[in-house]
Amino acid sequence: MKLTVLTENVAGGQLLAEHGLSYLIECDGRSVLFDTGHSDVFLKNAKKLGIDIRAKIKTIVLSHGHWDHGDGLRYLQGQTLITHPSSFLKRYRKNDPSRNIGLTLSRPEVENKFDLIVSEIPCAIDQNMIFLGEIPRLNDFEAQATPFVDENGWPDFVPDDSAIAILQDDGLIVVTGCSHAGICNIVEYAKKVSGRRVVKAVVGGFHLKRNNRQTEKTIQYFRDHGMEAIFPSHCTELPALAAFQNAFEINQVKTGMILNF
Repeated sequence: MKLTVLTENVAGGQLLAEHGLSYLIECDGRSVLFDTGHSDVFLKNAKKLGIDIRAKIKTIVLSHGHWDHGDGLRYLQGQTLITHPSSFLKRYRKNDPSRNIGLTLSRPEVENKFDLIVSEIPCAIDQNMIFLGEIPRLNDFEAQATPFVDENGWPDFVPDDSAIAILQDDGLIVVTGCSHAGICNIVEYAKKVSGRRVVKAVVGGFHLKRNNRQTEKTIQYFRDHGMEAIFPSHCTELPALAAFQNAFEINQVKTGMILNF
């Protein structure tokens, strides 16, 4: 399996960066675009890397319906798009109710551009890759509060937040967009859905902002489960990144980085 970072918060080499996330996942002859960032930066970076995304990609997975993960969909069309049905909610920050932080494209517009598949339950992308659907939130230290409200004025815990589980031999790799559901919840559900107990790597946004109890419990969870190939990025902010660096000597994820597993 090969993962190429097309969009990230941190620039690498001569590539661009933005607040967003987009990965190209290549596995067993299949190429999947996981998220698109919020602009066409993922396309520009791919071109610099010699990748023609429009020609190469037939399947897109959208981790959840926030602008910084899905507004790049405006620059694509014709692919199969897999996501959770709640990805199309209008959503707002509690302290800024005037600006929609959901997707710019509406569901009808997306249906016009893509072959849309929505699923709350796990959905096989192919025999070794699974879209996890809605993540059960079981831990008492994750996903307990939210700064968001939805279009109905209700607290928005981002129920659409999902991830991909990739099966390899007797283990698996978990790729996540933002982990609003809690990264430990996501990994546990990936293990349950896949039937695999060994997690080789976890890649993506962990949505950890501070070196607090949640970060400490997450680090302890990863230690207890023997996971050392850990790549927190995007919405994992500096205090949490520093804690992960102290615990695991992580590498900072930048645009253009290529991970091989």
